[in-house]
Amino acid sequence: MSDETTNGAAAPAAAEEQGATFSVEKIYTRDVSFEAPNAPAVFTEQGQPDLQMNLNQRAGQVGENAYEVVLGVTLTCTVNGKTAYLAEVQQAGVFGLAGFDAAGLDAMLGAHCPNILYPYARQAISELIKAGGFPPFYLQPINFDAL
Repeated sequence: MSDETTNGAAAPAAAEEQGATFSVEKIYTRDVSFEAPNAPAVFTEQGQPDLQMNLNQRAGQVGENAYEVVLGVTLTCTVNGKTAYLAEVQQAGVFGLAGFDAAGLDAMLGAHCPNILYPYARQAISELIKAGGFPPFYLQPINFDAL
C-alpha cells in the first residue's frame, strides 16, 4: 500500500491549463467584383497605367471561440484619367482562437489572420485582371505585422 502525502502542497491538477490555440476553420471568397467601364476603347489607350490599391479588414466574433476576418482588396487602374478596370475581392476566413489575452487576440485578428488570407485575395485579383483582358498584375506581398 502506498499512501502519498503532499505535505500541504496542492495536488497536481487533473488537466493542466492549456495555452492559446489557433486554427483555420474555413477560408472563402465573400465577394468578387470586376468592372471595365471604358472597354473596349480603353484597350487602345496609350499611356502609363496608374494603379491605386485600397486595403481594408474587419473582424467579428461568430461563435464562442470563432472569429470571421474579412480582408478587402480593391485595385483601380486608370490610363490617361480614364478607369481601365476596377477589381475588388473580399477574402474571408473563420478562425478558431482560444486562450489569448486582449492584446494577443488583437494581434492575431489584425495581422496573423490577414497574412493567411492575403495570398488568396492576391490570386483572385490577379485572375480577375487577366480574365478581363488586361496584362497580368501581381500584388506585392504585404507585412501586416508592420501595419
